[in-house]
Amino acid sequence: MKKLAATQVPIHELLARRWSPRAFAERPVEPDKLVSLFEAARWAPSSSNEQPWRFVVATKDDRAAYNRLLACLLEGNRKWALHAPVLILSAASTTFEENAKPNLHAFHDAGMALENLLLQATALGLIAHPMAGFDHKQARVDLQIPSGFEPVAMVAVGYPGEATLLPDHLQQREANPRERNPLTELVYAGQWGIALPLRRS
Repeated sequence: MKKLAATQVPIHELLARRWSPRAFAERPVEPDKLVSLFEAARWAPSSSNEQPWRFVVATKDDRAAYNRLLACLLEGNRKWALHAPVLILSAASTTFEENAKPNLHAFHDAGMALENLLLQATALGLIAHPMAGFDHKQARVDLQIPSGFEPVAMVAVGYPGEATLLPDHLQQREANPRERNPLTELVYAGQWGIALPLRRS
């Protein structure tokens, strides 16, 4: 199912196409495509080029590893994500390597790396659904995430499937139009609260 963003002004087609479906096909993701997702993430910008992101990935080819990631998801996400052939957890280093000071931008930078991954997935005809709904403590223990790193998000990746296989309430969410707050509520001109005028050429 394609759901192009109803943008206020034109944006790149890849950005307009990216969204987060929950219906996955059983088809596995080819290894070269999977690696390309992480190569795209690798080239994200980061503060002082620290590259604070790390990823734990599992496919259904390694059922034990896959089940460890799946078990970290909260029940509401687990019900549909179990059909995805790939599960990923992102983590961020919370200190700078060069001076051991706190890296206040680590989650921001890990998010940019993850967005690169999501866009690369879209470009390859894959779907990727990021999730905040997982047990952080369980992920730290079960995936052996070391101190100094914080779990950030989980992502289900695969090929599009049939929305009719989802529970009724999720089928409705798949069909709902995509929505975002208007730019006038998000972007300010010069100081907080002054909406940026939308000028179109």
